[in-house]
Amino acid sequence: MHEKTIAQLSAGLAVGHFSSEELTCAFLDRIARFNSSLNAFITITAESALTQARAADERRRRGEAGPLTGVPIAHKDIFCTDGVRTSCGSRMLDRFIAPYNATVVEKLNAAGTVMLGKTNMDEFAMGSSNETSFYGPVRNPWDLEAVPGGSSGGSAAAVAARLTPGATGTDTGGSIRQPAALCGITGIKPTYGRVSRWGMIAYASSLDQGGPMARTAEDCALLLGAMAGFDPRDSTSVDRPVPDYIAHLDQPLDGLKVGLPKEYFGEGLDRAVAQAVEAAIAEYRQLGAEMVEISLPNSHLAIPAYYVVAPAECSSNLARFDGVRYGHRCEDPKDLLDLYTRSRGEGFGAEVKRRILVGTFALSAGYYDAYYLKAQQIRRLISEDFRRAFAQVDVIMGPTSPTVAFNLGEKADDPITMYLSDIYTIAVNLAGLPSLSLPVGFVGQRPVGLQLIGDYFAEDRLLNIAHRYQQVSDWHQRTPAAFA
Repeated sequence: MHEKTIAQLSAGLAVGHFSSEELTCAFLDRIARFNSSLNAFITITAESALTQARAADERRRRGEAGPLTGVPIAHKDIFCTDGVRTSCGSRMLDRFIAPYNATVVEKLNAAGTVMLGKTNMDEFAMGSSNETSFYGPVRNPWDLEAVPGGSSGGSAAAVAARLTPGATGTDTGGSIRQPAALCGITGIKPTYGRVSRWGMIAYASSLDQGGPMARTAEDCALLLGAMAGFDPRDSTSVDRPVPDYIAHLDQPLDGLKVGLPKEYFGEGLDRAVAQAVEAAIAEYRQLGAEMVEISLPNSHLAIPAYYVVAPAECSSNLARFDGVRYGHRCEDPKDLLDLYTRSRGEGFGAEVKRRILVGTFALSAGYYDAYYLKAQQIRRLISEDFRRAFAQVDVIMGPTSPTVAFNLGEKADDPITMYLSDIYTIAVNLAGLPSLSLPVGFVGQRPVGLQLIGDYFAEDRLLNIAHRYQQVSDWHQRTPAAFA
């Protein structure tokens, strides 16, 4: 059963080939067997998963089931889950039991999904390799010496290794798409505001966006349909109808205009990755798409702008973790200052501290205009580049990551090189656009991802474009040999 997609599992449940309880047991068995080698899960919720599965089976017997009823999934450990530890991959929240469900969790619960557990992640979603987690690094199922990408690396690895059919992730600068690419699965970052951020612990509030990760675009369409929608509890949520993403999947691609940014195919892109991406582009030509060279002239400014905006917002958001109300608290503080400094010093890891310090500096008196304000001005220029591009083309296409997965520890001591892993994804978050990564090949045993970028609220078109490619390719069907 673990080789079936969410769509196939939904069909099997509908005709009674297996029950949700049987399905959940099968995936819990795989987690018990393989998680020790991957470290993809922080928390496994076996008992409550079986309770949810039995409830889903009963719901199905009453004729009240939807397409996701009884389907097991996992949640990135950044989403609050009532009565279950929500750690954000940090010592700071190691013992934090969330008292409520995030909206995303609520919606997927209402759809009848079964939560298998909470997946590992870079601490507070800060990282591109899933090596900053307090619980240790996640390993890539295709090569256990390689990183899975980050920060949603636990979700990506769990889906790729068939420990779960689908999972939630969050994307602040590429954290759904980059691990999806490095692990050979499909992941979509929706338009900013399409999926509620309520109950999703904040890193950078103007950039964070939740989204689904699964094997196929069809599976992502099923999950996104349940996750998306207006939430009055989230002031950034957009009050806009959610389309039927499944209904648009089979639209033909004849006449589709695809923009190929020249900046995404130049220096820094690994040659073998470029060849895999170009082969996918050639396949899209066969499907009826027209390729147009475009320019995103300010794309080279995305990383410096992001690494001012995101740390500034993280500095503000993480100020609440002070050892007073909840989270890690140091032993026997001498006074209030000692409580603050030791609790935060002990609770946060090195990368989180680095970003808090950078953000605090950028927001400090005398530097706000020079750094934060300038970064916001660059952000506007990047958005304008995309606006001009979408006046010419329907979708933008290019590599998701400049390289395939790198080895564990390879970039751990060089944060600048690590930050460059997200060079093709960050601009999308600065502009608030939707974007999807899908698998299009391998370099050796390590997967390559293709990124699709759409105009605002064009998730249905991105899913359609990815689905049509997956109908004529089999990269998304391949399973790492050790986890078959």
